[in-house]
Amino acid sequence: MGNKNSIYEELEWRGLVADCTDVTELQKRLDAGPIVLYCGFDPTADSLHVGSLVPLLALRRFQLAGHHPIAVAGGATGSIGDPSGKTAERQLLSKETLSANIASMKQQLARWLDFETNINPARLVDNADWTAPVSFLDFLRDIGKHFSVNMMVAKESVRARMEDRETGISYTEFSYMLLQAFDFYHLCGEHQCELQIGGSDQWGNITAGIDLCRKKLGKQVYGLTLPLITNADGTKFGKTEAGAIWLDPKRTSVYRFYQFWIRTDDRDVIRYLKYFAFLPHAEVQELEIQHREKPEGRVAHKALAKAVTTLIHGENATSEAIRASEILFGGGLEGISQNTFLEIVGEAPSKQIEKAKLERAGALLLELLVHSGLCSSKGQARKDIEGGGIYLNNLRESNIQRAITLSDLLFGQHLLLRKGKRNYVVLTAQ
Repeated sequence: MGNKNSIYEELEWRGLVADCTDVTELQKRLDAGPIVLYCGFDPTADSLHVGSLVPLLALRRFQLAGHHPIAVAGGATGSIGDPSGKTAERQLLSKETLSANIASMKQQLARWLDFETNINPARLVDNADWTAPVSFLDFLRDIGKHFSVNMMVAKESVRARMEDRETGISYTEFSYMLLQAFDFYHLCGEHQCELQIGGSDQWGNITAGIDLCRKKLGKQVYGLTLPLITNADGTKFGKTEAGAIWLDPKRTSVYRFYQFWIRTDDRDVIRYLKYFAFLPHAEVQELEIQHREKPEGRVAHKALAKAVTTLIHGENATSEAIRASEILFGGGLEGISQNTFLEIVGEAPSKQIEKAKLERAGALLLELLVHSGLCSSKGQARKDIEGGGIYLNNLRESNIQRAITLSDLLFGQHLLLRKGKRNYVVLTAQ
């Protein structure tokens, strides 16, 4: 981790502590030796997204500090739906969808936690395994009797929904708190789990579990919440115009994932380096100095994007994403894959041309520049070419008589035209 701080101090330095049940007691317990902790991930989709990264990486940070993490896939809780932070009832997922989502999520979780180490291996469990066999009557008798409705209604996640007369809250989602508390109770009894972590919207659910462990097991356990991330401009972190940023490259390509981090607001970049990267303190502090003195250099942005993309997708995919990103700044196209190039195409305006026009003698570059809209007329195109401001497939073109033929097409289909530094148009031959 690059420093000798305790895990709690490490989280504090990174701004990752929102609430804690008893800071002094938890710090004493963490300093006394390794602790078993857990965090739950409900399978609401077939991939985790960047909003899941803070708790997921917190588990990783605890493991690197010598503690024992448990990742809980919510086969049971996911079938109910957590009301925390939601203004309306969730749509219930079918059992088939839940099963598929859980399978995908387990594969992802297994990539970022170490299950092979002999010292403190991570565990991956599914709460349906211990919840499904319990009958409804047994659950009411053994668990439900330990919760007063008054206490449950007082929790923020429930109260906020009850105050909305139009939507309200169903008994199904009202009971979610009990299921999550049951998880903590089970893991405490079976795996000596003493700490639950989660987003700050989970505070009510976490404290409910702490109460249940105390009442039924007589044990002191702890809760620690992590901040819910919002961007400096007030928008929700991880959401873009195109939708959520997913960890699965089939849903969000590595290139777009990298671009998401590169485009971080200047006001957020150092904060996000602390949240999402595993860089040592000294390196983050140096990046903070460089960012403050010369923000236009975007050194911190590049460090953030590279660190997180490498963590999630590996070095090779990250290298290609960096190369693709550089192409839109004039970098060479040698060796770029077609899939990556198509991602770049999605970032630039595009127009179609008839492939037949490029046969034999081809079409004049002057005409294509006008067709693309980069130049207002052939006269302007001529001036731009002579002035050295026109690029064909990112190579400067100075010949005003240049004809474009089929041999110029990238991947047999595309032309990348650029005027100046950043004005691109992709022509696609049909």
